[in-house]
Amino acid sequence: MHGVGRDIRVIPADSRQLRQLLVAACRYASKNWTAPRTALSRPGRAVPRCALTRPCPHRGRVCEGRIVTFGFAPSAATSMSASSASADSANRLARMLEPAEWAEAGIPLLRSPREVVSGLHARHRPTPATAVVAVLDHEERLTASASFARRSIAADGWEFRNALLGHLRRVIPHDLRRRTPVRTAVLLYCREGDERWTEEDGAWMWGLRDACTLHGLRCGAYITLTRSGWQVLGEGRGGRRPSSTSQPSALADTLLDHDPVPLRPGGGATQALRRTAAR
Repeated sequence: MHGVGRDIRVIPADSRQLRQLLVAACRYASKNWTAPRTALSRPGRAVPRCALTRPCPHRGRVCEGRIVTFGFAPSAATSMSASSASADSANRLARMLEPAEWAEAGIPLLRSPREVVSGLHARHRPTPATAVVAVLDHEERLTASASFARRSIAADGWEFRNALLGHLRRVIPHDLRRRTPVRTAVLLYCREGDERWTEEDGAWMWGLRDACTLHGLRCGAYITLTRSGWQVLGEGRGGRRPSSTSQPSALADTLLDHDPVPLRPGGGATQALRRTAAR
């Protein structure tokens, strides 16, 4: 295999030496090549040459042979951010439940929804953008509850699930070792607007159902509290009081009437029951 110039006989196998020899050959050819007299090579005028030993036109191309274009092209970072934003929006839409899906989920009905709503409203005094998660026993008595303000983020069932699960873990141990759930978790959300379903409600429904599954609870009712009153979504039951603007009633007036639990005399069990009743 012969080289390009006079003094080049055999091209070595080393790629670095091969590149050096090719560069030297191109430089040698460009120095000893004379361009023909054309419109672009007039006497007394220097003709630009490229590494490929060709005279370069004055306009339209550069010496590397690439076409020169003018304008702005979207960067890779912009394209990736746009695609990630669209994917995140699609994921948020998938993490929500519509009223028809909620009705088909077999959510247990509350026997006394007004008393449950009044009791939670009196205990936590929620304001708009406040969520109240409560755990009820098999007789619909309040076992534990917690309230927290909604973060200023997009309505995402994943974020709502994490918030609900974190507060449930603080107020009550999980029931994952039970074969079937015994306690039920309900969610009361105070917000602006009317009682009609919104995408934010769908995200809360998805988060409540998933948090109950991960904590060993049965998913209960989702209740909205607005200016017009309260509404159990998926059941069609509601009322005007309490509402997001009404004053909470006395807690003693909202306690459910149940048979008192018999106390056994002696020991720390009595004191524990008394402390629980006092709370």
